[in-house]
Amino acid sequence: MDIYEAINCRRSVRSFRPDPVPQESLERILEAARCAPSSLNLQPWKLVLVKDPQKIRDIIAHCPGQSFAEEAPLLVVGCALPTRGTICGNSPSNIADVAVAFAHLSLAAAAEGLGTCWVSAFDPEPIAKILETPETVKVVLISPLGYPTDTTLRSKHRKPMEELIAWDKYA
Repeated sequence: MDIYEAINCRRSVRSFRPDPVPQESLERILEAARCAPSSLNLQPWKLVLVKDPQKIRDIIAHCPGQSFAEEAPLLVVGCALPTRGTICGNSPSNIADVAVAFAHLSLAAAAEGLGTCWVSAFDPEPIAKILETPETVKVVLISPLGYPTDTTLRSKHRKPMEELIAWDKYA
């Protein structure tokens, strides 16, 4: 599958088969995340892979309305590390850097026939305790990873291009 096919077929998956993620696929997906660009190429992230079903339930208990994620055989938790990289001149880049790594991960998963869903509604403190992260590390994104139960491709509802793009000035 080429990159444009992956972009067009990637969707938020909210129902997963219990089948494990093949190690070869997982390695390619993680390599895609590792190759993501970051400010100063510092890669200020750590992806915590959670496959213990009880730990997955414990984490999802702190993600209101996201119980579907418990079905997946694997949970990927994106953690932002302290960084000297910046965006917008002076804001730390770590959260944006994690998001870019997750974008790569999501597209690679789609190319492998696997599904993801960005979970951003959660209470980070108890999840950080469950994962035993250092105090300087921030939990910023969570995604289940697994085979979707429904592989039907649906059209995406996106704004028209002219609402998203401007040339030479903000218009």
